[in-house]
Amino acid sequence: MSTFRFKRFAIGQERSAMKVGTDGVLVGAWATVRPTDRLLLDIGTGTGLIALMLAQRTEPFAADGGGARVVGIDIEPVDEARDNAAASPWSDCVTFEQVPVQRFEPGVRFDLVVSNPPFFVDSLTCPDAGRTTARHAVSLPFEALRDAVVRLLAVDGRFTVVLPVEEGARFVALCRGHLALLHRTEVRTTPRKAPRRVLLEFGAADACDADRPVVEEALTIGTGAHESYTEAYRALTRDFYLKF
Repeated sequence: MSTFRFKRFAIGQERSAMKVGTDGVLVGAWATVRPTDRLLLDIGTGTGLIALMLAQRTEPFAADGGGARVVGIDIEPVDEARDNAAASPWSDCVTFEQVPVQRFEPGVRFDLVVSNPPFFVDSLTCPDAGRTTARHAVSLPFEALRDAVVRLLAVDGRFTVVLPVEEGARFVALCRGHLALLHRTEVRTTPRKAPRRVLLEFGAADACDADRPVVEEALTIGTGAHESYTEAYRALTRDFYLKF
């Protein structure tokens, strides 16, 4: 399927290595978007899915002093993301730039940074170069992602990322002393399966209370029956998915 349709926008994905998937929708819906967030960044934007989800979520706050600006960046071409944004209701507030985050110098700091990053560290790479870039932490090692977030995040900003559980634990360990873990949600596909993904929210280490407990939660996507989803997952994603 070349186009994935959501309630308020559509994602063309013919030219992008990674298509619309659950990970992107999860992190775009789960990230905390505050009424005061005015500058938002999507690292590894791909089709622009997460950037457009963030634009939709900031829309209710636009009347409180101007709309938010969402920026998506990617090491790969962003033409398809630009086309998707141009066809959306938020074409005037979403922009894209083809640049590695290590060299991204916007001259501002962001209230919210979100990423569905490449995460395979020790596995074999894929013969498809585009998919390797999108899913293997070769061009964007975890340390580089951490350092970029520290550099780009506002003092009271938040960083949200989705990772497999094992890689998530590795990333949390790498962030100690740099970013403070605030919120962690383990994600299961069905009740009987082990968690496959983890959603993580961080704040700047210097701006967070070291004794603040981490909010620990769990989310299950499906009930186990065919095409049957939990109410929690429906509630999280119903502003986006047509089926909800």
